[in-house]
Amino acid sequence: MPGRVSSVEETLTASVPKIFDQVQNSTANHQKNIVALHKLHLDAAGFTEPIHNGRSIKLTGERMFEEKFKGILCRAAAVKKGTSQGDRIVKFVGAYTKYINERAAEVKKEDDDDDDDETTASRFVEKVLAFLLIGFEAKDKVARYRCVHFLAEMVAHLGEISEKLYTELRTTLFERVHDKETFVRVQAVIALSKLCGSEDQSDVEDGEPTALEVLLETLSCDPAADVRRAALLNIPLSPETLDAVLTRTRDTDTIMRKLVYSAILVQHCFVSDSSAMGLVHPRVLTIAQRELIIRNGLGDREPAVRQAAALLISKWVDVARGDIKNEESKSAKDDVLALLSLFDLTESTVAEDALLSVLDRRRDISDHLEFKDAYWANLTPERAFFARVFVDHCIVIKDAEKLDASLPVVTALAYHIQAAYNAYQEDLEVAEQERVIRGEPTEEEEEARIDKEFVIGEMLKVAVNLDYADEIGRRKMFQLVRDMISQEALPESLVARCLDVLRILSPNERDLIRVVVEVVHELRDVSDEEEILKEPADDGETNFGETPMPTRMAPKGPKPSEDMSPEEQARMDTIDLRCLSLCIGMLERVNGTFEENSTLEGILGELIIPAVKRKELALREKGLICLGLCCLIARRMALNSFQLFLGQVQTAPEVLKIRVLQIVFDILMVHENDFLSNVGGASERIVEFFLHVLEREESDKVQALLCIGLAKLVLAGMICDDKVLQSLVAAYLAPDTIDNQEVRQCLAYFFPVYCYSSTVNQRRMQRLFIGLFEKLAPETRNVDETQEMVSPAQIAAMFVDWTDPQKAIEVQDQPTDETIHIDLASDIARALFDNKMIKEDKKVLYQVLGRLYLPDKVDDDKIRTLKLLLHNLNSRRPTRDTAAKNALAKFDAAISKRYAEQLESFNEEDYRQLEYLKDLFEFLDDIIPLDDGEEIDIPRTRARKRRSESIATDTTDSIAPDESIASAASSSHPQGKGRGKQTKRRRVSGSDDSDDDLSDDHVTPAPTRTLPKRTASVKKPQVVHVIEDDDDEEEDGEEEATPPPASQHGRRPRPASRARGDIQPASVGNNTLDSIMDSEEDEDDEDEVANDILASEE
Repeated sequence: MPGRVSSVEETLTASVPKIFDQVQNSTANHQKNIVALHKLHLDAAGFTEPIHNGRSIKLTGERMFEEKFKGILCRAAAVKKGTSQGDRIVKFVGAYTKYINERAAEVKKEDDDDDDDETTASRFVEKVLAFLLIGFEAKDKVARYRCVHFLAEMVAHLGEISEKLYTELRTTLFERVHDKETFVRVQAVIALSKLCGSEDQSDVEDGEPTALEVLLETLSCDPAADVRRAALLNIPLSPETLDAVLTRTRDTDTIMRKLVYSAILVQHCFVSDSSAMGLVHPRVLTIAQRELIIRNGLGDREPAVRQAAALLISKWVDVARGDIKNEESKSAKDDVLALLSLFDLTESTVAEDALLSVLDRRRDISDHLEFKDAYWANLTPERAFFARVFVDHCIVIKDAEKLDASLPVVTALAYHIQAAYNAYQEDLEVAEQERVIRGEPTEEEEEARIDKEFVIGEMLKVAVNLDYADEIGRRKMFQLVRDMISQEALPESLVARCLDVLRILSPNERDLIRVVVEVVHELRDVSDEEEILKEPADDGETNFGETPMPTRMAPKGPKPSEDMSPEEQARMDTIDLRCLSLCIGMLERVNGTFEENSTLEGILGELIIPAVKRKELALREKGLICLGLCCLIARRMALNSFQLFLGQVQTAPEVLKIRVLQIVFDILMVHENDFLSNVGGASERIVEFFLHVLEREESDKVQALLCIGLAKLVLAGMICDDKVLQSLVAAYLAPDTIDNQEVRQCLAYFFPVYCYSSTVNQRRMQRLFIGLFEKLAPETRNVDETQEMVSPAQIAAMFVDWTDPQKAIEVQDQPTDETIHIDLASDIARALFDNKMIKEDKKVLYQVLGRLYLPDKVDDDKIRTLKLLLHNLNSRRPTRDTAAKNALAKFDAAISKRYAEQLESFNEEDYRQLEYLKDLFEFLDDIIPLDDGEEIDIPRTRARKRRSESIATDTTDSIAPDESIASAASSSHPQGKGRGKQTKRRRVSGSDDSDDDLSDDHVTPAPTRTLPKRTASVKKPQVVHVIEDDDDEEEDGEEEATPPPASQHGRRPRPASRARGDIQPASVGNNTLDSIMDSEEDEDDEDEVANDILASEE
């Protein structure tokens, strides 16, 4: 027997290493060596030893083979990642595991053995798995990687394993998914994705995540793109995982976004046999999912992703008709129409983007498209949309030949539009009759009505691009469109389309305005219809059927509101809304001045001004929009009406406030010189008003609009006030705006563009850095536990990046200022002398010094000033923190080395004689050296939000909503964003100005803290001013009484009673306009408003 044991062991020792030596060199011999290794395995398994007097046997041969195999695995586990020999061994082990399990299953099937007895293959797999699981906990990252890699190759072919081993395997893989090494996590994700298919939901304990949930979390949250990529490519595609996969179309990694289209959506359109529709077939996906895929793919910033999305859409065209294809009647046009039927054409532009992509990429489709007369006679939403987009595409690529072949004759299209509109009106009448009987229309009827509106709108869009050289066709189209806008039944969505056609048909703007004003007067004439209707005259021209629109006589004007019944008043309001919509569309298409179009004066006084004074929100909103559009083309009206719009900002509801702010910003952009010039201080007061509103506004949408408007004005150079930049930085970093993604996204784009576009802007940000850092850094330690805010180190890093002169764009006739970071270093050094700054913030500033850019050429005075500040900082304010000390020493050494020649003859005594450096030396001489206990280390705590001073303002008295808006801007320092009277406000803490006014004998209690005992000197305890929390006072409903802030220019803040005209530009007389809230007491004031606006145009 010992001889037999020796023989088997010698055979295994000689043969197994030889096999692995061959497989590590090439994969071509793997199959041959798998068979040879399996023969050795079976021969070894045949050698057993009886034990316990023959009652059982010992699997001696199997144990020998397993030990030899594990020895090979140990050697392979030490091979680093990327070595081809190690990867081939891993593949061989996986293939061998698959082979022995398949052979064992065949043998078991031949023997008809249904017992759960162990086999040689199952025992081998369990032993190897148990051995590999030990390596999962290895300290060496290479060993962990290879063990997980082996398992990832084996896990799909494990066969039957014990429940205990399965649970242990699953648990260890969950741990490796969170391994600190990226390549280990990749293999763990691959292994876990193969294992989750066999997971039984009933075996998962309560509160324990499933393997699929762990993979979905990794797909969304893992910081490494390689790990997310592995999860994307290996996670099983199912209805539960599809949404998570589609969200990766917005992944930060370009390759990841591309793989979603090329490896997932394209490859899984059909199931593996290419017959049944797959999970991501366009007909299986929902409308929302299809739009998400197209929008994110074609809107991606990377060309590679856009190309992958275009390939997907091209494939969708071929498969869109699904199983309903008829090869005999199949055409490319039908395929495109089938694809368009899968989208909601009325709600978004996604379908248009997809169709344009098809027309660009599929020349076999776009080159053979024709739209003959029969096509236009039977239009569906898809057919009308297809034709309109193709016409627009031909115009963009300037293909006149295709355009002429696609466009219909003017008279024919006018006939089709009229027929479609008449049918639409008939359907409305039938629906109105049925509504009386059955109630509300069904969903199918509503969809049919919307489809008909859409078809008419698409034909009107095509009509804009027609050639109107045919005078008969032009007259027919003109009369048709004019009659359409004269009808109350015309849908709101078609008003703008009709006005676009009318603008093309009108010889000039004056005629367009005249036509619209005539239509408005006709609509508002509510006299007896029977008296004013007359039969249309026969002019001898051919008409396309019966035109349902009658011709009206000269209007007589509406009745006074006092003489109207409630029903008549409601109908008149509906007509006024339609007239206002017409005026809005007309004014949006007018570029001339108000004075050039005197026809507008009548409609201003009869329609727009009365609408502005109405209580109804819809009428007042459209009236204000009309007035704002008039102000854009009428300078004097803008000057007289500006105060009116500002009054609405404070008193109006959110929807109206958004509209009014848009109007205000548009007026400022158009009439910049009248409102934002420095003459009379109008610009300063307007800025203060905006900052005041931003400080107190609660609506996220209004905050976003304010930030966007201010950012545009600052970026355009119309506003250069540092307080605006301070408030925008505060809004960007404040914890209150963390959920307002519109604000964050706008400002995240604004600050880099603003800073990199000009060195002047970078210089402005450099000047603001220290003041902002001193106010923002303490706020990061005082946020609520439920809030988040960036750290002081991140704040400093952002400013360093924004002020980096290497990133500034070269502007013509503007020299690049490369010394910004040198001046920033001087500012930081001066700030570090302040012994009130805590150690954590100082440490951040010390570390910032090492990130600053040092240019090749620097002015001698600047570099010597910086060197002098660093020298005095090191001698008079030495830091005890090792990291800060090393950062300062490293930066000082870099300065000394880089500018050695300029600093070689530097002498402080000679430097003191320079007159313009007198302030610098006075600053340094005033610094009193302290002992080694000067630094204050305030513990980092989380507390409730405290009311404190705004970054851009000191304090502002509360203002009643019905007061003039100008009173809100009377203070010279506007407040930042706030939350109202009884809500917590976003503020950035700072030392209040009122603290500086405290008398000398004022005693502030010092915080309780134990200082280390000093033998060399005894110091007075550091006094820390504590900002009291006054939330309890707010809960009592009492308004906080705050003293007015001291003006920076020595001016006293104006009292509220005198500030009503403060925002009025200097070029206008003192016109006082109250907010328009239509009450009995305000009738006289409203009349005065109307008179002022109308008088400006006389």
